[in-house]
Amino acid sequence: MNILVIGNGAREHTLAWKIAQSPKARKVFVAPGNAGTQTIARNLKASASDVPGLVKAAKENRIDLVMVGPEAPLTMGIVDALHEAGIPAFGPSKEAAQIEGSKVFAKDLMVKYGIPTAGSAAFTAFEEAVSYVKKQPVPLVVKADGLAAGKGVIIAATHDEAIQALTDIMQKKAFGSAGDRVLVEECLVGREASLLAFTDGKTVLPMVPACDYKRAFDGDRGLNTGGMGSYAPSEFFTDALKNEVMETVMKPTVTAMAQEGKPYKGVLYAGLMMTHKGPRVLEFNARFGDPETQVILPLLKTDLVEIIEATINGRLTRMKIEWSDEACVGVVLASGGYPESYKTGFPIGGLNEVDGDSLVFHAGTATDDKGQTVTSGGRVLTPVAKGRSYDEARGKAYRSASKITFEGCHYRKDIAIIKS
Repeated sequence: MNILVIGNGAREHTLAWKIAQSPKARKVFVAPGNAGTQTIARNLKASASDVPGLVKAAKENRIDLVMVGPEAPLTMGIVDALHEAGIPAFGPSKEAAQIEGSKVFAKDLMVKYGIPTAGSAAFTAFEEAVSYVKKQPVPLVVKADGLAAGKGVIIAATHDEAIQALTDIMQKKAFGSAGDRVLVEECLVGREASLLAFTDGKTVLPMVPACDYKRAFDGDRGLNTGGMGSYAPSEFFTDALKNEVMETVMKPTVTAMAQEGKPYKGVLYAGLMMTHKGPRVLEFNARFGDPETQVILPLLKTDLVEIIEATINGRLTRMKIEWSDEACVGVVLASGGYPESYKTGFPIGGLNEVDGDSLVFHAGTATDDKGQTVTSGGRVLTPVAKGRSYDEARGKAYRSASKITFEGCHYRKDIAIIKS
C-alpha cells in the first residue's frame, strides 16, 4: 500500500517510522513532513491545514491509506473529505473530533454521561467569567475552549492570575478565536498520566500508559508547552488502575459518543489526574499525543498498519495488540525562547553522533539551500531510547541529547526521574 501520514512534527516522524516497518507499506509519504521524515519517506508539499490540497495530493500519489497526525485537520473534517474521495483514513470524523476541538463540548459530554472530571463553568462574556472567578476558591484552571497547540490552559494560583488569564484569552485574544469561549475549572491535585486507546467505535484497546511533562522548565516551572518530554509505561499506572480508567472513562466515552450520534474511531487520548477520589479526566484529545507517541510506538510489537486497518474497518475485536516490557524515554530539545518567541534557521550538529541504539525524531526541522538540517520550529527534536529500566532508558536518551547542538537549544533535565 501507499500510505500517507499528515503532519510535520515528531509525532508524525514516529508514525512514519513505525508504518515503514510494516510489510504492508510499499511507499510512505508525509505531508508536509520535516527533515527527518524525508530520510524514510517522501515529503509532499501540502499543508496539514489544507483539506482540499491534502485530498488532491492523496489522489495524485495513489494513496491507499491515510494516517492523520495533528488535531487541526481532524477538526476541519479531513477524514470525512478523504472518505468521500474513496480513500480510507484513520481518525475521527469532524463531528467526533469536537471532543478535542471544544473543551466545553467534552465537558458537557462528561457531565451528561457521568464520566469523572473536574467541576467547571463555561463563559462567553468576560464580565460574567470574572464575577464567577472572584467567588471561587483558588487555585483555578482557565482554559480556552478551542485548539491552542497545547498552550491554552493556565493554572492560576490567585484570583488576580485567573482574571489576567481571562483578560489574555478573551480580550487580548492570545489564542485567537479559540478563546471566544472559556472554561473555568477547579484545580485537581494528584499525579498526572495519559492513557491512549485505539477504538473502532465499539471495541476499545488501550496502549501502554505514559507520562508527559508540559511545563517548559525543570521542576514543572514556566509556561505550558506542547510537551517537553515523556516516558512509558507510567510506573504508578498499575493494571488495576488501567482497568478502572477503561471502565469509568474510555469505554463510557466511546459509548457516549455513539449515543450522541457521533461515533468515534481512531485514537482516544485521555489526559488524567489521579486524585484522592480516583481518576479524573483533565482533557480529551482526538489523536496520538506528542510527545507521548515518541515513547509509546517504540514499545509496540504489533504491526501498526494492521491496527489502523482494523480500526477503520470495525475489526478491532479480532486484534491482539502486543507491547514490549521495556521502558522508553524521550526528551524534547527546544528552540531558545520556546514556548514564547524564538528564532529559527540555526544549523543542527551532532545528529550523526547519536548512539546507534537510540532514536531521534524530528519536529521543527528543515533542510536549507546548502543541504544542512536547520531548526524551523519551537520543539525541534526528540531523542528517544529504550532500556530494561527507566534509568537505562533515561541515560541513553540524555546521552543522545547532549550530543546534539544548535543555537539556543534548551531541554528539561528531569524527564523520567522516577521517585521511589
